[in-house]
Order: sequence, then C-alpha cells, then structure tokens
Amino acid sequence: MRSTIDMKYGKYHNYDLEPALDIQGWDNHAFSGWEAIRKELGRHMDKCRVFVFDLYPGTDKEEAAKELALLSPALMLDCETCLLPPQQLEQLLALSLPQDPVFGVMFYGRLENCFDPDSLDALRTEIERSDGPIFLYGTGASLVTKGDMLVYLDLPRWEIQLRYRRGMTNWLADNPDAPILEKYKRGFFVEWRIADRHKSELLGSLDYLIETTSPGHPNMVSGNAFRSALKTAASRPFRLKPYFDPGVWGGQWMKENFGLPEGPPNYAWSFDGVPEENSLQFRFGQVTLEIPAIDLVLFCPRHLLGERVHARFGAEFPIRFDLLDTIEGGNLSLQVHPLTEYIGQTFGMHYTQDESYYILDAAEDGDACVYLGLKENVDSKRMASDLYRAKSGKALFPAEEYVNKIPVKKHDHVLIPAGTIHCSGKNTMVLEISATPYIFTFKLWDWGRMGLDGLPRPTHLEHGLKNIQWDWDTPWVKENLIHQEEVLEESGHHKVERTGLHTRQFIDTFRYTFSESIEIACKDSVQMLNLVDGGQITISSKTGAFPPFDVHYAETAVVPAAVDAYSIQPSGISEGETVMIIVASVR
Repeated sequence: MRSTIDMKYGKYHNYDLEPALDIQGWDNHAFSGWEAIRKELGRHMDKCRVFVFDLYPGTDKEEAAKELALLSPALMLDCETCLLPPQQLEQLLALSLPQDPVFGVMFYGRLENCFDPDSLDALRTEIERSDGPIFLYGTGASLVTKGDMLVYLDLPRWEIQLRYRRGMTNWLADNPDAPILEKYKRGFFVEWRIADRHKSELLGSLDYLIETTSPGHPNMVSGNAFRSALKTAASRPFRLKPYFDPGVWGGQWMKENFGLPEGPPNYAWSFDGVPEENSLQFRFGQVTLEIPAIDLVLFCPRHLLGERVHARFGAEFPIRFDLLDTIEGGNLSLQVHPLTEYIGQTFGMHYTQDESYYILDAAEDGDACVYLGLKENVDSKRMASDLYRAKSGKALFPAEEYVNKIPVKKHDHVLIPAGTIHCSGKNTMVLEISATPYIFTFKLWDWGRMGLDGLPRPTHLEHGLKNIQWDWDTPWVKENLIHQEEVLEESGHHKVERTGLHTRQFIDTFRYTFSESIEIACKDSVQMLNLVDGGQITISSKTGAFPPFDVHYAETAVVPAAVDAYSIQPSGISEGETVMIIVASVR
C-alpha cells in the first residue's frame, strides 16, 4: 500500500542523488584507491627528491601518512610540528571565537600566521641537508617548500561535519567531545577561511589532487585533469551533489519523493545548491572524483560567476538554493537575519542573508502557512519581555499575538529581506532561495522544543532583537513581501513572471511556465534554477558548446555565466501540459 505522503505528494521519483559530470579525454589520469595512487606516485620516486602533500583540515593525516609510508621514502616529515603552541594559537584566534555557542567573527589571517617562522626555517634546513626522496606532509606543507611534486589532499565540508559528529577534533583544537555547534563554529569562522585562502593559491600549480571523502578509499587525478574538469564545469550546466539531514521540525516529503533512506525519523533540510558546502562530482571513465564545489568557485570565478558578479563578490558564490521540509513535521524556529551593517560590524561578513521561500508544495487541507512580519502596533518592549520569559522556560511565547500567520499554497513566493521576523509553518515544502551567508540565523523562539541531541536549541535574542524591523508590519508585508508576481511576457505556449526579490535584495527571480522550448540569457550572471513543476527538462546550448543536460523535478542546476544563452525543452509532457522553473540571478 502506498503511504499517505505518496498519495498526497508523491511526484515523479526521478531525483538524481549522485549527479556527476563526465570528463572526456583524461581517463588514464585518474586513479582509485591507495594501491593505484602509490603506483602512480612511485613512477616519480627516481625523478623527484621532495614530495609535498598538503592537506585540507579534516583530512585523515594518520591514514595518509601510513599509506604513503609504504612507498618507503628516505624521510617523512610532518609540517604541523611547526605550528604555534596551543596557547599562542588560541590567542591568535581569540577575537574570532568569542564565548558564543554559534557565532564567531570571520578570521582574515592567513595559514602562515598559525606557524612558528623559526620552526619552518629549521624544517627547510633539514630538508636541504637530507637525501631524498623526502615526503613532507600536513596542513600547510607547501608553506615550507613547493618541492619537486605538489599533491593536495582535499574533502568537502559536509564530510568534515559528519566527521565532527563522529568525534573528530578541529584542526587547531583538541576538542573531540565538544558540541557539534562549537566545532562547526571553529570550522566556519576560522579553519575553512584559512584553508580556502591557502588552497586557492595552489589549485593552478598542484601536480595531483587526492580526494579523501570516503575514509580508506581515496581517488586521485593529475593536476592537469583536475583543472580541465573545473574549466569544463565552468562552461556548462551542472548539479551539485545534494545532502540531507533530519531536524526537530523535519518532514516526510523529501524521503518519499527522493527515495531517501528510511533510517532517520525525518528529513528537515537539503543543500542542493550551496557550493561552500556541497560536493561536485567528476567522472573520469570508471573513477568518480568528489571534490568541494568551492574549488570551482576559487579556480574559475569569472567564467562561473560573470564579470559583474565577480567584481562585486570576488571568488564567492552569492546565491544559495536549499530545501526545507515540514510536511507532516513542525514549524521552523521563529527567526530573523541580520541587517547588512550589523553582519559586517559584528561578524565580518560583507553581505547578509536575505532570502525568500518558494512554496514547492503544501498540504492540501489549507493548513500550510508562513509566519512573516509583525502585526500592527506591536509593543517592542513587551514582545522582548515575552521572548526572554520564554527563553527562561517561564512561559510559552505567544507568537500569533505578535507575528502575522499567512496562509500559503503551492507556487507562492514569499520574500524575506533581512530584518523580517519569519519562519515556515508546518506542512510546507520550501525551496529557499537566498544569499549565501547561511549560518546567520538568529533564532527567537523554537516553540519549546529540544534538539535531536536532547539539549535545548539555542536562541539568539541579543542579536535578534537588534535586527527586527519593528515597522515591517501587516500592511507593509502585504504591500512588499507577498503576491509580488509580475507578468513580463505571455503567449500561447509560455509565460514569464518576475516573482522577486524585494528591492533591498540583490537577487532577481523569474518563473517560466512553458510547453515548448524557451530561450534564456545569462546577462553576465551565474544562474541557479529549479524545476518546480514537471517531470524533466533538457538544457541545450544554442551553439552546441555543451551536451544536452537533463534536470528532473525539484532538482537544482547551476548555469555558469560563461554559457551566455541557452534553451530549455520540456520532456515527456502531453498536449496542454506545461512545466515550470524558477530561475535566480544577481540583479
């Protein structure tokens, strides 16, 4: 018997959980497993004296050292013996890691700041005086010397987070038992910033890249093959590898529609379009390489983002698509995002987390809603007092006294500029379209729930109350944030609507409803799109520059600015039927 969810919401069941780009012409440059990797590196043992193995923080250094030692180098040296003493490191990072369970301040130092210069010089002297072959390894190894061969060991941030949960410490801390939020904070605000700056300087010159996403089962490609794959991705549509996670408010829609494992009680959210966190998979013949998608942003920012977007944001991907599932779940936490000046002055970010909710699906009983903006004549002091009483456990927060509860239906698009108090209610399936700084959510009230770990979920009233826009009340919300669709074009076979975002937000969104092929121009901006209705579309190049690319229901695809213009053809629809996509770009 089909489940209730399947009968109500089940769609096409064709969501691809393992998207990968096929890279042609480099099959003999890819190697799977330590044995094959050692065989390839061993070919260079007679020609190279110093091999440098630089590691992204989170890579299993012990595993790498053990496996590489089987090549029997004359000397193996760990560059991390040159790190500053723990006390000095903590002093260096103190301003970026305040006593807050979630938020820090962006660290703008460099990897070399974490090392003792005299120790690095001593290690260089030891290398100069020693016979080869010498294996120098560890995070920051290339700070000592580039050597005769440079190998970089990499892995995506989602895998790092899973390792944190299994007890892995942060790179610059001995904290195996620390709460996951503390580990994530150190990674997000310090370690990943340092590591990405360092890695970006190596991508153009590394000789080999080893991805270590699956413990014990690495894959390696030559540097030339790796760079060719990145250039290929920057010139054609692609998808990121999505990941999913449960939550206290999570629902059942994604589990049913995407064929997700039955183990977790729910799936609350999915990242399907966040290059800072997601992986990008390249297929070289029989070898599939899973790399951090941020590598593409760092190596090909202009082709990927477009000149005007790169000029504004640098090598940073500014748009984020993710999914929030509350079907048969609960309300998200009541929250607000920081204003631009607040996120800059407080956390060191240069733009903020403006966002929107596109309602991909909703309960059919009319119960679906969002909480959005304040009611008229709210007393801010009284509301703050009620929030603090709720935080202390003395009372429940009467959210509907203060916040608008707005019914929503499938294909509504709700705009949420930073400063708007908001959350999605239960029984909605949200495609969240937003700016990328995704960690900066100030929770105000979480409906009295505990986290999945059994601990109270933190709220951030001190931050949140400073950012709520108290005059964004019911009339303002109705005028500015809901039902803002504007028809731009309409014919017998297609309709184009601008659905947002608000004038304070830098993202533009357009909805295309069509039954025949349509054409879209990138206009010097990277685009992200999602097929929000229909089973499949095919993206094609007008000039044959890339092979046809299929996108299935609810999948997110990235279209690099370098594509310039493309066409989309609906697949498998009957006469009179249409498909619908939502496309986001930088205004």
